[in-house]
Amino acid sequence: MLSVLEVVALLMIGAALLLRLATLPVLVRAQTAARRRALAATGADAGGGAPGGVGATVGELVLGLLGIAGVVVSLSYNVVGNMTHIGLGEPFDPVNSRYLGYSVGLHFDTAQTVYIAVFVVCLLLCLLLCYLTQRRLLTADLPPQIWSAGATQARVVGLLVLRAALAVFVLPAGLVLPALVFHVVAFSVSGRPKAVGAQPGSAPEAGAAQAFQAYLDAQNPYAPTAQPPQGPYVPPQFTPPVPTAPPVPTAPPVPPAPPVGSPLGAHEPRTIGGYQLLGRIGSGGMGTVYLAQRQGSATQVALKTINPELLAEGDLLRRFQREAEVLAMVPGAYTARVLDTGVDAGRPYLAMELLDGRPLDAHLREQGPIRSAEALNALALALAVALSGVHRLGLVHRDLKPANIMLTTAGPRLLDFGIAAIVDGTRLTATGGGPGTLTYMAPEQFGDERPGPAADVWAWACCVVCAAYGFSPFAATNTGAVIRRIVESGPEPAALAAVQALDPRLAAVVARALAIDPAARPADGTALLAALAVARSTTPDQAAVHEQITRGWRTLTL
Repeated sequence: MLSVLEVVALLMIGAALLLRLATLPVLVRAQTAARRRALAATGADAGGGAPGGVGATVGELVLGLLGIAGVVVSLSYNVVGNMTHIGLGEPFDPVNSRYLGYSVGLHFDTAQTVYIAVFVVCLLLCLLLCYLTQRRLLTADLPPQIWSAGATQARVVGLLVLRAALAVFVLPAGLVLPALVFHVVAFSVSGRPKAVGAQPGSAPEAGAAQAFQAYLDAQNPYAPTAQPPQGPYVPPQFTPPVPTAPPVPTAPPVPPAPPVGSPLGAHEPRTIGGYQLLGRIGSGGMGTVYLAQRQGSATQVALKTINPELLAEGDLLRRFQREAEVLAMVPGAYTARVLDTGVDAGRPYLAMELLDGRPLDAHLREQGPIRSAEALNALALALAVALSGVHRLGLVHRDLKPANIMLTTAGPRLLDFGIAAIVDGTRLTATGGGPGTLTYMAPEQFGDERPGPAADVWAWACCVVCAAYGFSPFAATNTGAVIRRIVESGPEPAALAAVQALDPRLAAVVARALAIDPAARPADGTALLAALAVARSTTPDQAAVHEQITRGWRTLTL
């Protein structure tokens, strides 16, 4: 026959468990909001919290205090009745142990020992589970500095002290038993937190960087396209000027390409600076890229301009002009050349070489990773040549990624110098903007140190691995996990193995380029070319390099 105390204990545990399970969605939302707020404190999650997170957190607190207290008071007074009241509905007081003696026939001293021991053990278990839950929430796939921060430690200690004080001096003593049930469930659920920023069914790389990359894109006024081009670029029909670097040898004939771009809207201009606009290649929050043709000429170009509503932004106009100057300095080998710049009715524009082909990221989505060792080497060499020319001018690209690499029939081309920086300190980013794309950023880009050419070398290695593997070697399920891989745990072994399987010599240079210490990497594009030549026991002769790129590129199906 169960005693009154045992009946009350079982009823409280059962009622608390049912209440906790019924409100489990509120708990999950509150825990997700706590992780998002912690990540927002590092600047990596621009959202600052999950949708509805504040309401979920408040709701969780109300459920914890009122729900459990209601269970305790209701059971101790109404279910058992006043005649067998055992003191669970009163705040903790050893004197209340006399009710235990009355109800179960224990001596006062024994009842007092049982009363105090059960309360203290349950309270300590509650506090321990609370601490472990907080640690699991703030360390699982999040940057380690979140948990080690002094503010986090102070908040957790304050939370434990507050809960202990409420349990001892304010709330019913019987609260500790159903509260223990609540904490057990909360600890179990915290082991499966929802990935911050992830979307169901998204690719690992996209889910990892969604929140952070949305912030970067909003701050970057130079992104040429917010939407992917609607089709391959039309082959250039103009006669290029005499290049300063050896010309890129012509690859096999270009297959017929579908029309480029989308039709112009009714509100869009038909001409800018003497160029007739034929369609829209892409647009973003800051600017638009049009397919254009010089009036009286058959040459088609990609014409980039600032959106009309932003023409009053003087700082933006100056940065656009600075970008045009930087692009005009970049050598033509394996980059897109700037053909013309100007201002039309207060609206600046720059006309760039129009390329055939498609970006590397689109190629990977549609055809999968590159399986030809020769083509992968051609890609690696061409990007190294492009970086060598950029770095010799004292520039740093700072946003080398698959979306900025165009796969043309004549070889890869490096695009988009919208957030490039002069090594002497002149920055082209928007005020407060964060340069780079998360899964291709070097460790030094997360600190106060100004990124140099070695950051581009790191991004080069990430792009080579992505081409062979399909994803960045630092792709993960959420933003915090990406950052932790970059600054601590290192790249995905399977990603490096994909390069190793195609070309062990290239894989050795890639591994060196992914050193956390910038000083351990090839210093710039020229040093990178030298490292690739040493790996193959050749000399970095320009003509030989171009021939090797052309020969290897013919093995790639575009």
